[in-house]
Order: sequence, then structure tokens, then C-alpha cells
Amino acid sequence: MKSKNTQRFVHQTPYQGNRLKPLMQLLLLSGALGAWGQAVAAEEAGEPMQQAAVAETALSEVRVSASGLGLKAGDMASPVNVLEGQSLMLRQSATLGETLDGEPGIHSSHFGAGASRPIIRGMDGPRVQVLSDGSELHDASTISPDHAVAGEPMLATQIEVLRGPAALVYGGGAAMGGVVNMLDDKIPTAIPQNGITGSAQLRGNTGAGEAAGAFSLTGGAGNLAVHAEGMARDAGDYRVGSGWSQGKKVEGSFNRTNTGSFGLSWIGDQGYLGLAYTRQEARYGLPGHDHSFEGCHTHGNHLHCGGHGHDDDHGHDHDHDHGHGHDHDHDHDHAHGVPVVDLLSERWDLRGEWRNPVAGIAAARLRGGWTDYRHDEIEGGTVATTFKNRANDLRLELEHEPVAGWRGVLGLQTMERKFSAVGEEAYVEPTKTRRNSLYLMEEYSWQDWRWQAALRHERQSVEAQLSELTRKHHATSLSLGSVWKFAPGYKLTGSFTHGNRLPTAEELYANGLHMATATYERGNSDLKRERSQAVDLGLAKTAGDTTFSANVFHHRVKGYIYGATLDEMHGLQLLQYTQADARFTGVEGQVRQKLSRQWGLTLFGDAVRARLDGGAALPRIPAKRVGLRLDTFWKGWDGQIEWVQVLRQNRTAAFESETSGYGMLNLSASYEMRTAGGTPWQFFIKGQNLNNRLAYAHTSFIKNAAPLMGRNVTVGVKVMF
Repeated sequence: MKSKNTQRFVHQTPYQGNRLKPLMQLLLLSGALGAWGQAVAAEEAGEPMQQAAVAETALSEVRVSASGLGLKAGDMASPVNVLEGQSLMLRQSATLGETLDGEPGIHSSHFGAGASRPIIRGMDGPRVQVLSDGSELHDASTISPDHAVAGEPMLATQIEVLRGPAALVYGGGAAMGGVVNMLDDKIPTAIPQNGITGSAQLRGNTGAGEAAGAFSLTGGAGNLAVHAEGMARDAGDYRVGSGWSQGKKVEGSFNRTNTGSFGLSWIGDQGYLGLAYTRQEARYGLPGHDHSFEGCHTHGNHLHCGGHGHDDDHGHDHDHDHGHGHDHDHDHDHAHGVPVVDLLSERWDLRGEWRNPVAGIAAARLRGGWTDYRHDEIEGGTVATTFKNRANDLRLELEHEPVAGWRGVLGLQTMERKFSAVGEEAYVEPTKTRRNSLYLMEEYSWQDWRWQAALRHERQSVEAQLSELTRKHHATSLSLGSVWKFAPGYKLTGSFTHGNRLPTAEELYANGLHMATATYERGNSDLKRERSQAVDLGLAKTAGDTTFSANVFHHRVKGYIYGATLDEMHGLQLLQYTQADARFTGVEGQVRQKLSRQWGLTLFGDAVRARLDGGAALPRIPAKRVGLRLDTFWKGWDGQIEWVQVLRQNRTAAFESETSGYGMLNLSASYEMRTAGGTPWQFFIKGQNLNNRLAYAHTSFIKNAAPLMGRNVTVGVKVMF
């Protein structure tokens, strides 16, 4: 049967996509040259240029929206990563995972160019919660790494990554990995001073022939404000580093995305109330898909693939290698072509704030979302599998005035999610998940000390609608943290978190073949909640010629839920969701030395070791990473050059192959100026993997089928008005 969705996406054929590229590249080039010419004219005219601030000192002044109390990043008891302004513009990529990859302790799951989620300190999936301005994003990305996050980094105004007490208020699982909050302007919170404000951006990338553009526009008068924003991306298959045996490009790594949003707000003296509609369409390939696994099934804890001659519980012959640490990749069957994901997400957002509604309440806040998500996996021109996720969530919180020095937030959250998969790879039956939560976060300041505490209780039911099984779980989590600014420019942080993560529908009820990740997955309906105890200690210096930050952490998890590989056949793995005690231990940090007024040198790195209590390694844990960065600024120019060395990952789980290390040379530069009329422009250029190294991500299910991008250069221009 032909796809019913083939008419909804504008880039359905290579011809249509290629028509967009020359236009976007021409606009990009003309905009960049125009910005360059205006910059030169401004410099000759003697106009003052804005010079870069040191990132370490600026970070402490950034307000963290997801903290619930409007805390500054420097006042948080646990590490927080904040990307905004110029740093965000330079880091923005097609996916959320690639945008955040390289931040201390953060890696990408990397599934070609169309899908990737952030991995925080070795934890991924449901342990990393992705939010849209405090409201949970509902898609299918936690189910499998080949499913994209239904959020657009190019439209984000700020991206925050939280851990510890602030993360706990969003979920017990989020307290283990973290929370990624994407801020945007889709619902206006203030009337523009001049009646209208906005921005426009164009960029292009050589590695995939990518052209992308985005705009944002807000206008208003009286008490009403409207906002419109949109973006379009057209990228072909990307090139890899030199020496890959399978060619120069990753087949099926293209990515075409359209996103648009429209919002309306009523804004008064004491707050605002707004509603926004967002529609995202995406079409991207699934590299490494292997059709030879069709028909594979299980006999007990063994795989059986028809004529492969495998020894199972019924006496078939073994003929495959069960050795540990070997590369099981083989030639892929491309007779049917590379499968394509055709994605459509429609979302309504409701946001509001009422300041000082009654005595004792500083603010009442409302966050709500309703999502209708689906994507088809198309093979040979027909829909093979359709995934649907219809979900709604509502979050209401009250911020109280200080009581005995304590100020805090009391919140209530409710969520319902209906998920289904129909077709060849419907390895999870239709499920309905309901979750209700109550949380409290408090903060207290005394002299040089700041204390933070969070408490959350949640109840969940997960119903498998075909087998008529229902599993109910409940849990209470808590977190305590402190910040001690014991000397000017110095701070010591520490936090302890007792978190509980409830199992997901996929972990409970999965049962079937998933060719995108080359796995046969089996759930376990008897799974209990995870119980984690985490300690995080940090030391930072934020002022002076030498600045630094360093954190060490240790997680001890009782009943850690993971996909244990029980068997393997020619690259296909049998994954059984199971529980075992595990430990995560790691360190992350950076130190910057100011060399002169305009130059600085930064050494940075991170490492995590994750293992079961018996000593066995957990799968797909990021390798150790270290880097050296030289930065400078001069007359409106900001620039940096860095070398990043990723070490070999030889701590591997059963049936998992080792991954070689690699080094990459990256460079970036940006120029900021204002026209004679005061309009700010930014021009930027960045080169990644300039040494064209062939590199593989150990965190990826398809690392050998989709290496990292080779040498590539991104050029862009952005104007704000």
C-alpha cells in the first residue's frame, strides 16, 4: 500500500529538494557578503565594535528558566549547561543531540543525520527528559534512537541542561540523567517596545550540501501580541572521513525538515496567557537498515533466522561467533533501498503566568501541551510501519513568598500518552500511560551559603491494550544540594539525590524485531522501579585570569533497567530488558588561562565509567574525551580553534565491539556589528573535522554503518531587528 502521507511533505522527490538548495545557497552567500561589507564599512567609519565576554564569567549571570525560581546558573547546586546567544548560534545543528554534543558530560546518540538525542553522563532514553519551555516534548525518540526529537534547535533561543534538585521536579528519571529545556519565543510574554521585533538566519554546510533558513517575528499593541516563526532545512547524504571501506558518503543520511509555529498572547501588568500551534514535518533516511533480518525470531533465549543454521533450544546447529569484542558488521542488503522516515508532529502549547495573584503567592504558572505525533517508516515506496503518539500534559505550579527565609515552588503535573505501532516492525503493542505527580522545590540563602531541596511523588499506570495487562508503579524521590561561595570568585557545590525511575511501556511490553537498530527486543512486564543514589561534588573559580570548573559524580542504581544482549547472529542482537545493580562514576571539567587581553587557552574533558556490580560493562557508554581550545577576539571578531581527542573505548558489554579513538580539529569565527541604523548583524563560519578523520561514535547502534561526518564547513548570517 502506498503511503497516505506522501502529499503532506514538500520535499518528496530529489528534484524538489535540489530546487531549494541553489536558492538557499545564493541567499546565504549574498547575506554573508552583505554582512561582511557592512562590517568593513562600519569599521572604517570608526563605529564601536562589541567585544566578546569570557564565557566562564558570563555563565554565572544567565537565568535558568527550568530552575523554577529564576536562579542564575552560578547559583545552582548541580552542574548546569546553558547555550544562548552567539554560543548557541555556533552550536546549532540539525538535531538536538548533535547541538549539545561536546558540552561537558554530554554526547550524542548519533543515528545518521536525521535523529540523535543527548546522552548525559552515559545515561540516555527516558533518563534524559526533553522539554519545550518547561513542558514535556512528546514524540517517539525515547523508544528508539532512530526516531527524531520533535523539536527544532534552530528556533531555540536558549537551551538548558539541568541535573540534581532542579531536574527532579520534572521526573524521578530526569534526576538520574538530566533535563534538556529548549526555550523559544512561540508564545510572547511581553509587547515589543517598537511594536515589532524579530530575526532571520541563513546557513549552509558543505558536508551534506545543506541549506537552511529560519525566521522569527513578534508584533503587538495594547494587550495582544502575536508571534510567527519557521524554518526549512534541505540536506543530502553526508560525506565521511577518508578511508571508509563503504564509500565516501553514508547512503540514506539525508534530512529535510520544515517547522512552523504561530502564537497569540494576552499580556497584562501581572502576567500573560498564550496559546501556540506548531507543525513539524521531516523526512530523513535510516542508514544501515538490513533486510536480511526479516523473518528472524526467537527460540527461548536464542535467535533463529531461518536458513542460518543456528543452534537453539530445538537442536539447530550453531554457526556464528559468540566471541566478545568482535566486529559483527556485514554487507547490508540494499536491494529494497534505504528506508525513509516520514514524520508529522502537530502540537498545541498553553503557557501562562499570574504574578502576585493573592497574598503569599509570588506567581502562579501554567504549562500545558497536546501533541499528535506520527511517523511512517517507508520501504520500497510503501509504508512498512506507522508509529503514533498522542499525548497531553498539564503542569500547574505556585511560587510562594519567603517563609522563614525559604522560598519555593509547589507543583502538580498530569500526563496521558497513547502510543501505537502498526506494521512490519510493530515490536511494541499499543499502550496507554497515565502519570500524576506532585512536587516541591525550596531554596534558602544564608550568608555565603545557598541550600536547595526538592521532593517529588509520582504514580503511573501502563496498560498494554492487546494483552490487557496493566502495571502500576509509584515512587518518591528527593534531592538536597548546596552552594558555598567561600571566597570572591570561588564556589563549592554538592548535591545528593535519591531518585526513582518508573519503567516505560517499551521496557515492559516490547516483543519483536527492530531492523533499524538490528535488534530483536523483548520487554519484561515484571520490571520494578529503578532506585538511584547519586552524589555530585563541584569546585569552580569564575573570576580572574585563571578560571575553572570541575565536577565528580557517582551514581549507584538498584535495579538498573537496560537491554541485555542474550544472543547475536550476523549482527542481529537479542535484547532482553532486565534489571541489575549498576554504578556510574565520572568526572568533567575545564580550566581556562587568560594569556593576554585578547587570548585565552582552555583545557577541557570528561569521562564516565558505567558497569554492573559484577564488573561487566554496560553497552554504548561514551569514551573518554579531552580537548584543548585557543580563543581570541579582535574588533568585533570572535574566534577559536580546538583539538578534541576521543579515546578508544575498550570497556565493552557482551557482543559489543570496541571503538577506535580519534582526534578532530575544529575552528570557528564570528563577527558582530551594527548598521548605521542600529540593526545588529552576525556573520559566522565554522569548520569541523578539518583533518577529515574517519571517526565512529561508540554510543551509536549503527556506528559502523554511519560514521561521523568528515571535513565540513558551515557558513551563516543572522540579522536581528
